[in-house]
Amino acid sequence: MKRTDFSYQLPDELIARYPAKARSGSRLLVLDKYSGVVNDQQFLDIENYMRPGDLLVFNNTKVIPARMFGRKPSGGKLEVLIERLLDDQSCLAHVRSSRSPKAGSVVEILGNEGELVAEMDMVGREGALFHLALRPGTFDNLLALLESAGHMPLPPYIDRADEMSDADRYQTVYAKEPGAVAAPTAGLHFDEALLNRLAEKGVERAFVTLHVGAGTFQPVKADDIRDHEMHTEWLEVTEQVAQQVRDTKARGGRVIAVGTTSVRCLETAAMNAAKSAAKSAAKSAAKSAAKSAAKSAAKSAAKSAAKSAESELVAPYRGDTSIFIFPGYTFQVIDGLLTNFHLPESTLIMLISALAGRESVLSAYEHAVAERYRFFSYGDAMFIGDAGDTQ
Repeated sequence: MKRTDFSYQLPDELIARYPAKARSGSRLLVLDKYSGVVNDQQFLDIENYMRPGDLLVFNNTKVIPARMFGRKPSGGKLEVLIERLLDDQSCLAHVRSSRSPKAGSVVEILGNEGELVAEMDMVGREGALFHLALRPGTFDNLLALLESAGHMPLPPYIDRADEMSDADRYQTVYAKEPGAVAAPTAGLHFDEALLNRLAEKGVERAFVTLHVGAGTFQPVKADDIRDHEMHTEWLEVTEQVAQQVRDTKARGGRVIAVGTTSVRCLETAAMNAAKSAAKSAAKSAAKSAAKSAAKSAAKSAAKSAAKSAESELVAPYRGDTSIFIFPGYTFQVIDGLLTNFHLPESTLIMLISALAGRESVLSAYEHAVAERYRFFSYGDAMFIGDAGDTQ
């Protein structure tokens, strides 16, 4: 499967540099994942496509002001973009400078007026990332330093400096767990009023956490997408969320992911459940075979464990994921997806193509370009799912 199979032409003026005036004031392109039919709507119309008993799954990660400017002791300028917080004192980060700082050197962090506000030790490197540790001084922890000297890490295609309004608008209203360096952008369209109306309709909600890293903007370079090395991100799906998913499926409701990060959380949790079930089946089969020395007993135990796994569907998971979803993938959990428009040849357009089909997705994108939809993080939204029965 070629990378270029997921390409499309996008005029530069359709890239949204600023959000809509109101969070829920964007447009919504509805794509029926079965028929490929598209409909032009407003985002507030999403209510009509949700049914009582559906479960909306949101990513409650909170974007940290992860970009800082600084200098080396020699005076050379540098830029730090935190990729991951390791603890409250240290992090892994991208460092841009004329020459890469060496292990054992010091990075000086500058405030908004160009004054020295903190120092960080260059501990070492992990691949392309630098391990930095905050030196004791003005700030007790990294988050405090970021709140003072950090800038919102707007995506490169927005192509402007961050402004005060971005601290609010590049953050979901339900953001809770600090750690992301890019927003889960599908969630930016929801305001409290819309969330309340959906709840009144009987649409339930669940919250997973995936700290979006800068790797989300990493281009696919391999000609064959199966050769692409996916970036790693940290996530958590709790037992409460796993149970909400199981309950929703049991009553015939749909699980609708808000954003591709929620998809990656849920599908990773499903993979974890399958692995746990396989281990349980093997252990049970071995024990049964040892006791009875009968193959039929072992088979029976394996079937029983597999059946149990089926009912589990998802298992709690806390840790890293590098799941790469592209056409040919069989979704275990999600029935629909709310998402923004994605870059050509990106892993995210490949993910939505796995859900709705590559040709349908590219046709929908062609329609969106013709109808002048706004693209990417601050742009308009798509709903991909069973859109034939509005409520």
